[in-house]
Amino acid sequence: LRAHSTDTTQGPLSGIRVLDMTRVLAGPYCTMLLGDMGAEVIKVEHPTRGDDTRAWGPPFKSYERKVPDRPTNNLRRTPPEFPGESAYYLCVNRNKKSIAVDMKRKEGQRILRQLAAKADVVVENFVPGKLAEYGLGYADLHKINPRLVYASITGYGSTGPYSKRPGYDVIIEAEAGLMHITGEPDGPPVKVGVAVTDIMTGLYTHGAIMAALISRATTGRGQHIDASLIQTQASILANIGSNYLIGGQEASRWGTKHPSIAPYEVFATSDGSICIGAGNNSQFASLCRRIGKPDLAADPRFCTNTDRVANRVELVAIINRRLRQMTTKQALDLLEGSGLPFGPVNNIRQTFEHPQLVSRNAVQEISHPFAGRIKMVGPAVEYSESSVAVRMPPPMLGQHTEDVLRNVLGYSDAQLEQAV
Repeated sequence: LRAHSTDTTQGPLSGIRVLDMTRVLAGPYCTMLLGDMGAEVIKVEHPTRGDDTRAWGPPFKSYERKVPDRPTNNLRRTPPEFPGESAYYLCVNRNKKSIAVDMKRKEGQRILRQLAAKADVVVENFVPGKLAEYGLGYADLHKINPRLVYASITGYGSTGPYSKRPGYDVIIEAEAGLMHITGEPDGPPVKVGVAVTDIMTGLYTHGAIMAALISRATTGRGQHIDASLIQTQASILANIGSNYLIGGQEASRWGTKHPSIAPYEVFATSDGSICIGAGNNSQFASLCRRIGKPDLAADPRFCTNTDRVANRVELVAIINRRLRQMTTKQALDLLEGSGLPFGPVNNIRQTFEHPQLVSRNAVQEISHPFAGRIKMVGPAVEYSESSVAVRMPPPMLGQHTEDVLRNVLGYSDAQLEQAV
């Protein structure tokens, strides 16, 4: 890691170079987080189709300028089936450089080994063993660069009977318990509305990479990080998993309810919904007063949380009858200042108009060279002594190939002509 600096315009990972050989979501999400923190991220893409998510749309952000038909000013031609930059691709690929390299070709493999020799981190999400076929596995690159932190993201991990299977978020949600506990009690299992297993695996891996970089500062050696969707998903079962392991308690679907707390769920209003959680007796008493039912707090059926869980149906019916008489705004105004956790069930438009997110500048804009101004959700954390920012728009396919080969690897014009 670099020496201490008082320059607050630099990110905490400034000076770290990441070779990103990932596609779709879990891997790109991980490397985007590293890029947000100031790392130089070099995204390796197939020369003609690029990251799979470039074609995942609509919606697309339409081009406002014509894309050159052939490489001009270091911009490769975008395949004609792309009407613009896909929203999916844009959401996880900011703060990166894109190089177009065919890793199946000897020349492409040579370029990637040269970059690995100058990198601090490699992140890849191929099926175990695939990159080793190209001389790009951990053992191969560790020989070239013993200080390299090499992170592999797979569906099932590098060992075990399922290790060679491809991994997809929705399959792992089904296979590792998440779907079983998601949905209404009398309904079928459903997937979470966003690919949470992919995202959590990216988060786990980004934290593991930073820990490995700290370890390297002491030992002088990099290491291999073996991250998988299935172990990530098992780990985030949290108390649900512990209930089974400790008490043998099989889980079930509860909708928005909590199996151990009541009231703790979504309630309908006359024009929408509101979520309320009363986690202790004081909060429950506050709720009762605010909805005009102060006697409920002293009712023997509802005195303690255990009582309230045992008599959940009766309690929820009482609260529902009261809240259905109000609009969502009336219910929110009624509960304001009560000390009770509550909030409306917002759609996506309402989410991005949320006063707290607006005040925190959660949505940021950046100029794209061909698609104009792009809105995106910015970094979720802020540092007091470092900069975490959207510095670069998501790159066009192969946009930085010449720049990286020339300025990172020192290629001459003749070498560039042969390589690109």
